[in-house]
Amino acid sequence: MNLEISENTEQNRFEAKIGDKKAILEFIRSDGKMYLTHTEVPKQLEGNGVGSALVEHALAVIEDEKRKLVPSCPFVASYVEKNPEYVHLLAGHNNK
Repeated sequence: MNLEISENTEQNRFEAKIGDKKAILEFIRSDGKMYLTHTEVPKQLEGNGVGSALVEHALAVIEDEKRKLVPSCPFVASYVEKNPEYVHLLAGHNNK
């Protein structure tokens, strides 16, 4: 599935639109951190990697902006746990 992900700055979220459906990942930028607070994928799109694509996009933005990640959303926290290459982005993580 080829997704186009955009940032909706007015609503503080990343959006992936597929047909007439929209998946979202809400965030808050504050004090050099990005809090990823809520992921929502329509039932019809679940299991297709849409949520993971949103998280990967957000992590790339965090890295580009030299921010730290605060995964307030359980889906995001689980994603980072399963993909340790992103652990260095976590707030409170000491880079060696």
